[in-house]
Formats: sequence, C-alpha cells, structure tokens
Amino acid sequence: MSNQDLEKITQRLNSVLTRDSIVRQTTYNLRNQLNADRVVLYYFYRKWQGQVTFESLSNQQLSILGSTGADECFNDQYAQRYEEGRISSIPDIEIADIHTCHRDFLRTIQVRANLVVPILKSKNELWGLLIAHHCKSTRNWLPEDIQNMQKAATTLEKTAVINQN
Repeated sequence: MSNQDLEKITQRLNSVLTRDSIVRQTTYNLRNQLNADRVVLYYFYRKWQGQVTFESLSNQQLSILGSTGADECFNDQYAQRYEEGRISSIPDIEIADIHTCHRDFLRTIQVRANLVVPILKSKNELWGLLIAHHCKSTRNWLPEDIQNMQKAATTLEKTAVINQN
C-alpha cells in the first residue's frame, strides 16, 4: 500500500469519526432540549429503505438501534413529501390521520407521539430523517420543538451528510 493510499484511508476514517461524533452529539443535545424519550437518525441506505443508525435515549429499554422500520408504509408518496421538506408532528398516534400500518409500527416501538424532520443531502434528495419520540404519553409539539429539530437537521445536512460518500 502506498503512502498516498494510506493517507486517503486515514482522511476517510477521520471524516467518518468526525461525522459520527457530530451526529451523536446532535441527537443527545436535541433529546435533552426536547425532553423527549428518544431521538434517532434514520438513514436511507437505498431508495426508501433504511435503518436507525444513531439514537439518544432517556432509557436503554427504548432502544431501536438497527431497526429498519416499516418500509412498506414509507412509499413514494410519503418520501416525496419529505423530499419537499415536509415536517410531521403527531401529538397522539392513536387519533392521528395516518395509515394503519404506520400506527401499528409506531405502537411496536412504543411511540405515542412523534416529530419527524427530513435531512436533505441536496435540494430534494432525502438522505435521512431526524425523529423525536415521546413514548410515555401524548405530546403537543411546540413551535420551538420544531425549530430545534430543523436546526439540528441543518447541522447534520452541513456536517454529517456532506462527508458521506
């Protein structure tokens, strides 16, 4: 292996470690700001297929790290809305106007209220979703909660996503 190859590998590793540190810190800070039970980064590794790659938890029993979600519920229609910047704020999944498969999935991961903000790699290119879950009870998400989520998503867009190849 040449010095140039070794340098490229080292730069790539440094970039990934920096990105991961920023994502970890962002999800942790956001969970504390929101006083949420769980904040996760859902990363799309293929078109509309992804998994939870980072999480910050109020209780380890709430972990869904590695969860792939209900991909059959996340069709092109939902994806397109998120690509267009849609923010989803659900104070109570039990009375929300959502697909039955989505409600059932949220129940399996103990969600009662959720807030979802897209992370766009470039204009209209969905890279992931930043998601806050309230598991213990319903929750009316406040405008400042949404703003905090949007700021965090922007941070991830500028730092984490740019370094992703």
